[in-house]
Amino acid sequence: MTIDDAPRDALRGGPRELLRWVATGAAVSRADLSRLSGLSPSTVSQRVEALISQGLLEETGAGRSRGGRRPRQLAVPTGGAVVGAIDLGAHHARVGALDLSGRVVRARTLPVRIEDGPESVLGALLAEVATLVGSDPAASADGSAPGALRGVGIGIPGPVQHATGRIVSPSRMPGWNGFDVAAFCAGRVDVPVIVDNDANLMALGAHRTAHSELDHAVYIKAGTGIGSGVISSGRLHRGAQGSAGDISHCRVVADPAPPCTCGNAGCLEAVASGAALVTALREQGVPVSDLTGVIRLIDDGDRQATALARQAGRAVGEILAVVVNFFNPQVVAIGGRLADCEPLLASMRATLYERCLPLATQTLLIERVAAGQDVGITGAAHLVIDHVVAPA
Repeated sequence: MTIDDAPRDALRGGPRELLRWVATGAAVSRADLSRLSGLSPSTVSQRVEALISQGLLEETGAGRSRGGRRPRQLAVPTGGAVVGAIDLGAHHARVGALDLSGRVVRARTLPVRIEDGPESVLGALLAEVATLVGSDPAASADGSAPGALRGVGIGIPGPVQHATGRIVSPSRMPGWNGFDVAAFCAGRVDVPVIVDNDANLMALGAHRTAHSELDHAVYIKAGTGIGSGVISSGRLHRGAQGSAGDISHCRVVADPAPPCTCGNAGCLEAVASGAALVTALREQGVPVSDLTGVIRLIDDGDRQATALARQAGRAVGEILAVVVNFFNPQVVAIGGRLADCEPLLASMRATLYERCLPLATQTLLIERVAAGQDVGITGAAHLVIDHVVAPA
């Protein structure tokens, strides 16, 4: 399943936007929705009734009168966990059940071995979604029962052809190349399954949570690997095939240029990712086993680890400077495990200011993603919510 029809709902006052205004508290009545959208009361009422009939909105009572009949108040039903979400990482997965406002009802972090293959990993995670929702996912596929599952959103730490839900040449996922995630999952849950890159879901979750009023933003996910998601005109921008925002294999000038998992040399991921920092420290004789160990060394003020973090920050900043000059976003936010690495963040910020045009950074926000560990499953849930709200 895809949401290729989402841009068609970009017209102000589309059902997705009406639902979002109610979910965020911007509107509590039909009159509020009419004022915000500029649509006639009759058009708004027609769309609200359609959303109510789908179980996506509900009337909760009468509001305050402004001289006439008291308006009926609207709300997004929060009585059950109706959206399943999976944010898959290289070593862990965050699995959640969320309501139609995008609020996390229940969530768990599970260890995974990505090398176990897609059938084993995804099968186990779908079973966990069923447990969190509290019912058999296929049992309430029509969404009629309270708390019925409406759909599942899945984030994959590799390139995803969004139109098909198929993984294409992932560099750190042996056995996953060409795997049709959407088809595999659709055979196990009788609800829409939406698949996207994990950085895109982080971008969507962070934008809806913290910067929904902004039109243009870039969100970087820096952990074991590096990726980014792009918000353009308020919507997630995927490009022609779904690879927009993939900065991981942009070349950084480095001598000697370290080899990358993609087969090239000098890629950003090979220079500045968490995996690259682990490799570089080991080559310097520092006994570190994973990214957690690297961050611990940096927090303790280790000279070698701190120097490498600063170099990584400069490399990320150099690539982002090109992005900022070209795209001119209002905010650049970094998430993932390396976002809490202050030397990296400071170096990235300094490089951006040094390498970008003054006009591009005049009002640019450069910050950490503040949505926490649930940002990915929040983005996955909004992907599903946007899909299940039928266009008017």
